[in-house]
Amino acid sequence: MKVLGVDYGEKRTGIAISDDLGLIANPIKTITETNKTCLINEILQIIKENNIEKVIVGKPLNMNGTEGMRVQKTIEFADDLEKQAKIHVELIDERLTTVTAHNILNETGLNGSKKRKNIIDTLSAVIILQQYLNREDIKNGR
Repeated sequence: MKVLGVDYGEKRTGIAISDDLGLIANPIKTITETNKTCLINEILQIIKENNIEKVIVGKPLNMNGTEGMRVQKTIEFADDLEKQAKIHVELIDERLTTVTAHNILNETGLNGSKKRKNIIDTLSAVIILQQYLNREDIKNGR
């Protein structure tokens, strides 16, 4: 099953996709569209082109597990995407994914701020999706 990972943001949205077996998350792109309708339309096109069966969206909980203002906007985005895509959209905890993405970029020596901004959201989407895929592997005994 092919799964799409989304790190939703008001300025940039990272997109990742699984392989056909649903084992490995791969980066696709960062979308810089700020209009929610246009953003959803671009994601719908990716879903259609790649035969996506499920979408995973990172839920930006506070470090203590509480929900802030960004969570409500993310839930609304996920609900709108699910209605239009007509496939299941699942929210999963994304705490520390951006920190992990920054650490990975630091380890690879990618320090240029412009390059980092263009990559960080896509890498966060990869991490969100890979966490989901790993959880499903464990749940299914793989």
